[in-house]
Amino acid sequence: MEALIAFLIGLLTACGVYLLLRGRTFPVVLGLTFLSYAVNLFLFAMGRLTIGRPPVIGSSLPGYTDPVPQALVLTAIVIGFAMTAFVIMLALKARAELGNDHVDGKDAE
Repeated sequence: MEALIAFLIGLLTACGVYLLLRGRTFPVVLGLTFLSYAVNLFLFAMGRLTIGRPPVIGSSLPGYTDPVPQALVLTAIVIGFAMTAFVIMLALKARAELGNDHVDGKDAE
C-alpha cells in the first residue's frame, strides 16, 4: 500500500511539473492543481495509513493515526480550491486583455 501511495505521489508531481512547463495558461493551472493534490496526498500519508484505529496518541491500542496531517490536508484543500479559482480568473482576464492564452503574453508562431 505504501509503495502505491508513493508511486501515485510521484506520478502526480511529475505530471504537475510537466504541465507547469507548458506555454498555455490552462495546462499551467492543471499543473498547479496536480501539485497541490500530490502535496495533500503526501501530508495525508504522513499521518500513518492505518484502518480501524483511533486518532488518539494516548489510547491503549497499538498503532495510532495522527490527526494533525488530516487537519492540514483539510485546510490545504480549501486553500487550493481558492487558489485555483483565483488563477483561473486571472487567466481569463489576461486572455480577454491580451487576446491569447500564452503564459508570456506573446503569440506562438
